[in-house]
Amino acid sequence: MTSICFMMFLGFADDVLDLRWLIKISFSFLATLPLLVAYSGPTNIIIPRPFRGLLGSEYDLGFFYHGYMALIAVFTTNSINIHAGINGIETGQSVVVAGAILMHNYLELGGPHANAHLLSMFLIFPYLATSLALFYYNWYPSRVFVGDTFTYMSGMTFAVAGILSHFSKTLMLFFIPQLLNFVLSLPQLFGFRKCPKHRLPIFIKKTNKLHYSENYTLINLTLYLFGDMHEKTLTTVLLLFQAFCCFIGFAIRYSHAVTDVFYESGYLLPVS
Repeated sequence: MTSICFMMFLGFADDVLDLRWLIKISFSFLATLPLLVAYSGPTNIIIPRPFRGLLGSEYDLGFFYHGYMALIAVFTTNSINIHAGINGIETGQSVVVAGAILMHNYLELGGPHANAHLLSMFLIFPYLATSLALFYYNWYPSRVFVGDTFTYMSGMTFAVAGILSHFSKTLMLFFIPQLLNFVLSLPQLFGFRKCPKHRLPIFIKKTNKLHYSENYTLINLTLYLFGDMHEKTLTTVLLLFQAFCCFIGFAIRYSHAVTDVFYESGYLLPVS
């Protein structure tokens, strides 16, 4: 909860003070410290079958596993923040991901890590309930704008659930659109191309539709591939894509056809 509250405060500070990216990333890492201290799980990973001749069946990462968890938390926090800018997209993607997490937790309640997934459910249930109400008012035409306060809090909430309940790799499967948006954004994030604060598409007043801009985001890529769209339609398309990617995540997580290539027969992805 300390990490979540820290990121919520950072989001509020950014909304008010318009902080620089370097400051936000630095404080994002700082916010992960309470989470890393609270983590008491294993730091070893199961080695996929093709690499066991070199590394063995398991490998203990030790301190580097904590570095991995910190990167996961910083990514989830900031990836929702940069996949934003149109009515309903921030709250909508968060609701879809939260729903996928709850479904995953429910499916794992009969497994050996039931208590860990129950902890995640206790955290995500109230988050989803309040986010659904917020989504109602944030949907086009938006009557409430969430800002960075909500996006940072959401990302850290997901990170806390995934790390403390030991399903961080599964969590990344639910973040496929955010991963794609991050990869598309790299030229601007690293300064190779001009990066305005709000990388929004262009509003065409005559048609009441959005047209892609020169910014490298998933929103603009969608408009480039499928043509101009009304803002409500664009949000719907992106949320359907988010839901589809979560379905693909479940297929990868629970499909023996995929997991048997890397792990023993009948063995699913490691809980972490």
